[in-house]
Order: sequence, then structure tokens, then C-alpha cells
Amino acid sequence: MSKDNLDNLFEQFKNDFDLEEPRTDHKGRFLDKLNTYQKGSEKKHKSAFWKPLLGIAATIVLLVVFSIGNQKNDDTRDLASVSPEMAETEDFFTTTIEVELKKITSESSPVTQLLVDDALKQMKILENDYEKLKKDLSISDDDNRVIYAMISNFQNRIDLLKNTLEQIDTVKQLKNITNENKATI
Repeated sequence: MSKDNLDNLFEQFKNDFDLEEPRTDHKGRFLDKLNTYQKGSEKKHKSAFWKPLLGIAATIVLLVVFSIGNQKNDDTRDLASVSPEMAETEDFFTTTIEVELKKITSESSPVTQLLVDDALKQMKILENDYEKLKKDLSISDDDNRVIYAMISNFQNRIDLLKNTLEQIDTVKQLKNITNENKATI
């Protein structure tokens, strides 16, 4: 742009310019705000120095905790770790137990709820016993007595579930007989 154009432009907008003067303490207020901002940013810079270090320290702690947790889990063994035949046996028992548990939960009703709850509590006890046996198996170097106890534990769980199903059937039959008698009277 040429000088004449600029002069013309300023002449056109002459009345539109802000010609007011700032307050007399404007410079002091501005410097105070600037100093306050700089002090706040210095504090941020100091804390910003520690944030990455804290993140690194937290990561190290998590890695140590996870590695310790994995080592503890590696100490326990189950039947599948003994031999391929035991792996098949364990798969058979766990599948059978899952099927029986589904049957029991599907049969749950207000009449049979106590039986189902009691069976689930007893199953939890047997599962806790099995976890102890898994630790014993790791310590005993595949002792046959521990393996037999683990298989026995599976059999006890299946027996418990089958007995519970039989009791549920008995209760349902008694309820049907009672309802039939009431209906005929």
C-alpha cells in the first residue's frame, strides 16, 4: 500500500479510533498481573518436574506387583498339569459340574430356593478345598494321594449337585401332590 492510501485510510476512520487514555495505574496493574502469572507458572514448572517422575515410579510399582502376583499364581498346579489323561479327567469333571449347576439354577423357585442356596454354599466350600489341594499338589510333586483327593473333590461336587437336583424334584412332586389334594377337596 502506498503512503497516500494509508493517509486516506486514516482520514476515513479518524473518528472511529479509540482515543481514550488508560487509567493512570494501568501500567502498575499490568505488571502486577504479569508478576502473579509468572510466579504461578514457576510453581507449575516445579510441580511439572515431579509429575513424570511420579508416573514412572507408579509404573515401576505396578510392574513389581504384577510380577509378584504372577509368581504366586505359577506356584499352584491343577490336574491338567500332571498328565494329558488327568487333563481330560479335569475337563470331564468341570463340564459335568457346569451342566449340573445350570440345571440347579434353572430349577430355582421360591419353594426350592433354600435348597439351591445351601448347595451353592457347599459348592463354594468344596471349591476352596480344591484350591488348597492345588497348592498341595505343587508342594508334593504330584503325590498320588493329593491327585486322588482332587478327583474325590470333583466327585463330591457332582454328587452334591445330583443330590440337590433329586431333593428339588422331591419337593416339586410333594408340592404337586399337595396342590392336587387341595384342588379335589
